[in-house]
Amino acid sequence: MMAGYLTNMSDIIYNGIRKTNRFLNIGKNFMEFKENALTEEIYRKLRSSVEWMNFSTEQIKQGLSRSLYSLVAYDVEKPIGMGRIVGDGIYNTICDIVIDPAYQGRGLGTEIMNRLLAYLENQTPENGRVSVQLIAEKGKETFYKKFGFQSVPNESSGSGMRMIIRK
Repeated sequence: MMAGYLTNMSDIIYNGIRKTNRFLNIGKNFMEFKENALTEEIYRKLRSSVEWMNFSTEQIKQGLSRSLYSLVAYDVEKPIGMGRIVGDGIYNTICDIVIDPAYQGRGLGTEIMNRLLAYLENQTPENGRVSVQLIAEKGKETFYKKFGFQSVPNESSGSGMRMIIRK
């Protein structure tokens, strides 16, 4: 397993390969997780729930179609959280970790991160390696450090950089 990686009681390990259950008990409710079921409507709605700026419909549809893997958490039929991975299997970026504010603080973000990282771990060949990066929202860095992410620059990496193009 990856260093600093959290495990969860809802996980099952077979022959060293981590499999995740489809449901998670949070309080009195069971949350259901659906893989690669993220739609433009759900994406837009969840980003709006945390007051993140949305993208154009065309951009969202194109971006979602190019996702390596995505996960949506549901409370009955209501989408309450999401996360996705974009990448090529060698270099991967975790993005769009969003939890509906009414469900924050219950471990749902941790569960989504665990499942995204488990997907990458299961896809990594024996003796292989992958690079996983993300850009944390300001003030959320500590959350991601629990999973083994490190701030950059550090002893082995220069500063992370990004650019936003607006048109």
